[in-house]
Amino acid sequence: MGVDYNAIIDKYYAASPELKNVLVTHSRQVADRALSIIDHHPEWTVDRQFVEEAAMLHDIGIIFCKAPKIFCVGEHAYIEHGYLGAELLRQEGLPKHALVAERHTGTGITIEQVEREELPIPVRDYCPQSLEEKIICYADKFYSKSHIGEEVDLDKVKANIWKYGHDAIVRWNELVALCE
Repeated sequence: MGVDYNAIIDKYYAASPELKNVLVTHSRQVADRALSIIDHHPEWTVDRQFVEEAAMLHDIGIIFCKAPKIFCVGEHAYIEHGYLGAELLRQEGLPKHALVAERHTGTGITIEQVEREELPIPVRDYCPQSLEEKIICYADKFYSKSHIGEEVDLDKVKANIWKYGHDAIVRWNELVALCE
């Protein structure tokens, strides 16, 4: 029996239909790409149902953040959506799904990055560890919530990642090697 991710989304997003549309549209795109990646790697032992559920819930924390362009009217900085979503998913009894939410931002965020950039998130490692986390992290980079429904081309993905430095691009190249 799987997780009813629609019920969880409805529970937190019912009062925000525009934001719910952004979340669901983006998450569906990420889930579909992640499942397609799995289909191209029959050698992997991956829980498809978990990947779909986790992809649909990876951005659940955006409701707590301030990003008016995508209808987010919360109080937290957008960088916090991963760990805030993870806390919500842990409260829902989904610790494995929570790790995906926590570790999908960028190509991952290292402890050193949190400290160096004084990010407003708890000091810990936010880099994807499991195969499922890596697949979803990779798939997520191709879809923007501010240009809903559009796919970001690979050159733009790379350019976006370069903004975060050499370590981020190294992690990106590892994700590309894994998922392509």
